[in-house]
Amino acid sequence: MNTQEIWMKYAFKEAEKAFEKNEVPIGCIITFQNTIIAKAHNQVETLKDPTAHAEIMAITSAAEYLQSKQLIGCSMYVTLEPCPMCAGAIVMAKIDNLYFGAYDNNFGACGSAFNITNNDKMNHKVNVYGGIMDKECAGILKSFFEVKR
Repeated sequence: MNTQEIWMKYAFKEAEKAFEKNEVPIGCIITFQNTIIAKAHNQVETLKDPTAHAEIMAITSAAEYLQSKQLIGCSMYVTLEPCPMCAGAIVMAKIDNLYFGAYDNNFGACGSAFNITNNDKMNHKVNVYGGIMDKECAGILKSFFEVKR
């Protein structure tokens, strides 16, 4: 098992927490200097807040931890390719590396449907690596939506 898979397992645990709370099961962690400094899962339904995606919650937590609006030197691990809102926040936070699980061909903004994280018009580019534990990450989403539909 490589380092990215080890970290993604922590993000996946967050997705499982979301699943248990009847939230779309997406989990996220942020690391800095080989330590988890933030972890979060979707809380859109719980907080009645459309911006309460796992990535946004984790960025807020990491910024508080580092006492900085810029998360330079940080890596994010998230179970689903970030949407346009989250990809924009990742760029604005200046996160160095993004590792995600399942690809999102409908709303993914890190290379699938859009490419915000590596757009020449943005002031920061993110190193993006997709498909880490993709079967597991896609599987929990599929299970969640099978129950919903």
